[in-house]
Amino acid sequence: MAGISDDDIRRVREASDLVSIAGERVVLRQRGRDFWGCCPFHSEKSPSFKIDPTTQLWHCFGCGEGGDVFGFVMKLDDLGFVDAVRELARRAGIQLTEEPGVVAARGRKARLKEVCEAAASFYHLQLMRLRGPQADAARAYLSSRDLGGRVPKDWNLGYAPGNQALVRHLKSLGFSAEDMVEANVATASKQGRGLRDRFFDRIMFPIRDVEGDTIAFGGRVVGKGEPKYLNSQETPVFHKSQVLFGLDKAKAAMASTGVAVIVEGYTDVIVMHEAGVKNVVATLGTALTVQHIRTISRHAKRRIVYLFDGDEAGQRAADRAARFLDESMLPEAGRSKIDLCAVTLPDDLDPADFVQQRGAEALEDLISHAQPLLRYAIDRTFSKYDLADFGQKSRALADALSLLAPIKRSVLAQEYAGYIADRLHFDIAMVTEKLAGVAAPRSYDQAPAEAASAPLPKPAVSLPPRERERLRIEREFLALCARHAEVGLAYADTLVQTMWHRDVHRRTAQALIAYLAEHPEASAPGDVVRGVSSMVEGADSTLTAASVYDDIEPGALGRFLADELAIRDMEDSIAAVNAQLKRPEAMSSSEYEQAYQDVVMLQRELVALRSAHRPLGSAE
Repeated sequence: MAGISDDDIRRVREASDLVSIAGERVVLRQRGRDFWGCCPFHSEKSPSFKIDPTTQLWHCFGCGEGGDVFGFVMKLDDLGFVDAVRELARRAGIQLTEEPGVVAARGRKARLKEVCEAAASFYHLQLMRLRGPQADAARAYLSSRDLGGRVPKDWNLGYAPGNQALVRHLKSLGFSAEDMVEANVATASKQGRGLRDRFFDRIMFPIRDVEGDTIAFGGRVVGKGEPKYLNSQETPVFHKSQVLFGLDKAKAAMASTGVAVIVEGYTDVIVMHEAGVKNVVATLGTALTVQHIRTISRHAKRRIVYLFDGDEAGQRAADRAARFLDESMLPEAGRSKIDLCAVTLPDDLDPADFVQQRGAEALEDLISHAQPLLRYAIDRTFSKYDLADFGQKSRALADALSLLAPIKRSVLAQEYAGYIADRLHFDIAMVTEKLAGVAAPRSYDQAPAEAASAPLPKPAVSLPPRERERLRIEREFLALCARHAEVGLAYADTLVQTMWHRDVHRRTAQALIAYLAEHPEASAPGDVVRGVSSMVEGADSTLTAASVYDDIEPGALGRFLADELAIRDMEDSIAAVNAQLKRPEAMSSSEYEQAYQDVVMLQRELVALRSAHRPLGSAE
């Protein structure tokens, strides 16, 4: 292998135990000599992923993938062979002897990191030296948030002046237009007149990977403007669902304490670190994901605490947080178990304000009393209902049990069934029986988040014709909105409200809304497709799919497809309620009556939707 000797590769292989490394990402159970778990490369309920500790080889009997420890790391972390060797060498504490010039040959990702690092240095210089009202306002804001003094230097904070200042600087360093656009620090001008800076008049927060390499940016507008925070879009080196702000600085404290704290903002992380609470990271404008949890759990082995803001946005995040529990968070996971906890800050405060007003000790005390996430979520669910009203109590039971659906066969779920019965004064046997009948969350994807964004694969078992038709309509509508921005803007509500049957379609819809909001005058379909595809991997295959409606006027086609999606969503909702009505023995009389009323109301709405729906080509 060019750059790394065979002897070094052998030493790294011998020092890397596949069971330990895979066990950080996969819940493994020993059966005889081998270890088994659910494959991390495709979605499955029954374990088909096997590791032979003697040969140090893995194989999945479900998807057919397999290999050694290098192959596992390469596939899981999307690395080349050389980078996988380097990562495992770093983990094992092995110093590699690489040939001169290897760094220059690390490929496109290394080049993009160089662009980001050069941009970060430029932004920092502007913050420290640029004179003018806007730069002065940026420095004043940081001082008002206790982020002055040595903080900008320690965190390499910066200021983006815009006006192509960064583009000119990077060109002088030899970076190409392609380098800048792919790193998402510049965008192509709509008029075809070269490049423009992506960030303009913003305070810049460099986003680094776990090794400390700059890979993206977050920018806060100076003064008034929207969006208040603007993050880099997805790039080959930056994936929001996996990266956490501050992890490079927090990982040592996480390892020493065994605890990680997750907040929502850059300034929260910095203020808490500067106050001495150093095991803190932040998500990057996205909800917490299972990928985030697994990344953190490599460093914090004991407990992860999600610290929610007390405002409305923080509470919405709290309501979403319990929806991604998986087996790694259960007692059955053994040594791989993660204690996931949550706490809400009082008085509508965010972490930075709390530290400034009440001090770091008060915050650490609050964190130490965080509740297990499931109990936190169940209690929040109950707080939304008047439990003295039997009808509301029954709905509270249904909502609470839905939180347990992903793990309903676990010991933990059975324990919380008892907690729910006690809180609601219901018989434990009745609650346990209802838990058994709760449907697990429905998934339309064949693979986890990384693979879900790929083009729709051919399933092992053919999809029902209705489902195939549904997915075709989703693709047609998304592609239409990309080809004709005016349709996307006109049907933004449909993009938001549709219950998309594939995760990549949902994320594509969200990206379309974001792109069209930022570029409301977009007219070139190629620009929209490229913009959205840079945000969502795999979106291009959906947005460029061939249409069967080429001869239909875009506005009429948009109305037709939006109506089709609304009708099908309503039909799905009715089917779900009818499934409950087929099991009256699992419901109380009041619950049955409520479900019956719900389905009657939904059927009336469906009739109205169908009556208003016009076939293509019909007269208005």
